[in-house]
Amino acid sequence: MWPGEPLPLGAHWDGRGTNFSVFSSVAERVELCLFDEDGRERALRLTEVTAFCWHAYVPGIGPGQRYGFRVHGPWNPAEGHRCNPHKLLLDPYARAIAGEVQWGPAVLPYLIDSPDEASAEESAPFVPRSLVVDTRFDWGGDRAPRTPLHESVIYEVHVKGFTARLAGVPEHLRGTYAGLAHPAAIEYLRHLGVTAVELLPVHHFLHDGHLVDRGLRNYWGYNSIGFFAPHGGYASAGDGGGQVAEFKAMVKALHAAGIEVVLDVVYNHTAEGNHLGPSLALKGLDNAAYYRTVADDRRYYMDYTGTGNSLNMQHPHALQLVMDSLRYWVTEMHVDGFRFDLAATLARELYDVDKLSAFFDIIHQDPILNRVKLIAEPWDVGAGGYQVGNFPVLWCEWNGKYRDVVRDYWRSQEATLGEFAARLTGSADLYQDDGRKPYASINFVTAHDGFTLRDLVSYNEKHNEANGENNQDGESHNRSWNLGAEGPSEDAAVTGVRARQQRNFIATLLLSQGVPMLLGGDEMGRTQRGNNNAYCQDNEISWFDWDAADRDLIEFTRQMIALRHEHPVFRRRRWFRGGPHGPEALPDIAWFRPEALEMTEGDWADWFAKSFMVFLNGHALRARDERGAALHDDSFLLVFNAHTERVSFTLPDAGWGERWEPVLDTASARPFDTAAPLDAGATLDRESLSLQVLRRGTRS
Repeated sequence: MWPGEPLPLGAHWDGRGTNFSVFSSVAERVELCLFDEDGRERALRLTEVTAFCWHAYVPGIGPGQRYGFRVHGPWNPAEGHRCNPHKLLLDPYARAIAGEVQWGPAVLPYLIDSPDEASAEESAPFVPRSLVVDTRFDWGGDRAPRTPLHESVIYEVHVKGFTARLAGVPEHLRGTYAGLAHPAAIEYLRHLGVTAVELLPVHHFLHDGHLVDRGLRNYWGYNSIGFFAPHGGYASAGDGGGQVAEFKAMVKALHAAGIEVVLDVVYNHTAEGNHLGPSLALKGLDNAAYYRTVADDRRYYMDYTGTGNSLNMQHPHALQLVMDSLRYWVTEMHVDGFRFDLAATLARELYDVDKLSAFFDIIHQDPILNRVKLIAEPWDVGAGGYQVGNFPVLWCEWNGKYRDVVRDYWRSQEATLGEFAARLTGSADLYQDDGRKPYASINFVTAHDGFTLRDLVSYNEKHNEANGENNQDGESHNRSWNLGAEGPSEDAAVTGVRARQQRNFIATLLLSQGVPMLLGGDEMGRTQRGNNNAYCQDNEISWFDWDAADRDLIEFTRQMIALRHEHPVFRRRRWFRGGPHGPEALPDIAWFRPEALEMTEGDWADWFAKSFMVFLNGHALRARDERGAALHDDSFLLVFNAHTERVSFTLPDAGWGERWEPVLDTASARPFDTAAPLDAGATLDRESLSLQVLRRGTRS
């Protein structure tokens, strides 16, 4: 061995050999363990230490080399130290990981009968290996699409589930990065019109022991163990190192189609669990540095995530690990942004969530990360963890209030009209005061966590029996409505209104100010059979059933996305202001009761009000196009009826528009069929639970 360099951390091949470096501030001795093809181990003691980074350069070591670390140091759980040289550890900076955990006592750092005593059982035969990889890749002319947020339509999707049964993809590529990059998959996304895929976790993750024992898998992947490594299970060629190039090829193919790649990342915790969890990486390297521990008894972990541990973002090396990982995925893997799972945990300085925490400060100053899309899931399970509307500028947020209010409105709940209007117009009450724009709101009705859209209109109760937890898991208050029958129904009246409700939700999402996020499969009527917590269902419950796809709903969704792309009035960059604008001196937005009277403050408080019209002025956008020209659009009238009965509307007088041309009607089985224009003041009889869009025209 040669001395090597302390930075960068991880294993880096230069064509002649590999530099290894790993951080531990408590280690007394660190061994680099190299494994041959037969699994035989050769341990090399690292003698060079610089700023707590243990490092060496090993000539002749190159791509494909499997390796790990052993750390000799203090075992004192009460003080937060859990070093145990009998446990082979993954490199936190490993670019690829091979193998899975074989769960059993050997992977635990303690004795089962005495958790404060170290175990001498050897873990190497039962844990994954880190891999040295060749990072070279021909990116060719790859260019990030850089779609502005206000023009984005995000499609949340699972790498495996999307193509696991897609006939157009060769069978050996289904469920992989290469499958998602296949022309059949990309053409579907392009035809639909989405601008970005938001991938459920692709950082290398583990399948929990309790799931494996029940014959289940961690399908969603919120159980990371490698923040730099693409999950090996999604690689068509296996987990031998080729997963890195395959992931890059997927990104390159999506970019060529104009589609951005956003990663759902889990930096709030790792798969090592609580004080009774395994020792696989950070726990054995420097437990007290990497994890938040309880101040008066550091054998226990602060758990803001409900998973057993929380990453210690107060420690500079834990913070460095996250920041280095984020930069790596942007610079080396060319991704376009991140959605941060349980992001409130990352902002906790001591106990409270602090939006001025070091994590935010560093991201805002980073010239790489402050240019990509940053999306927060703005809550965790700790006290004060619900932080919707409280993240700083540059950040977007999953708007959980949007989801709840839109669900309540379309299930005809009372006293929802005022808040529904706020969500439809971008949630200014949440984002305007801190300098953010309407596109700070990531609007969604459904996501991976919960009912699919079809199940939202088909089930009143969750049906999670397949998870093996006696239906005790998952959210019980779903704001769902089965419309008269629980689950599948042959009643044409029930299925008809369910179809209409799906159109209502999709149309509302794509007509709302902010950034729409569509759960992958909702556009085709995907069902999980009432399971609202399918995190462990790596099977037909979660995979897309392309044979059963609702083609009419796909086409409706495609046309709705196209309507949004075509008309900037539905994706404003600035907040509504009210008051007169433009040559007609009309407000940028106006609200009407069904009888065409403008709504008053008292109208918003009416508990029974569920029907209204909203005028959107296309000549009052107060925005310019990419060349600086004033941006103008058509004006529209949106007619909402969430009553369970028909409602008669009167169109506003000619001052708002002489003639109105129907654009879409969710009450119709052919919602985009052209209907006869309507004159100002005309009567419009609207079906129950329906939405109509009218475009202002002129009398011929």
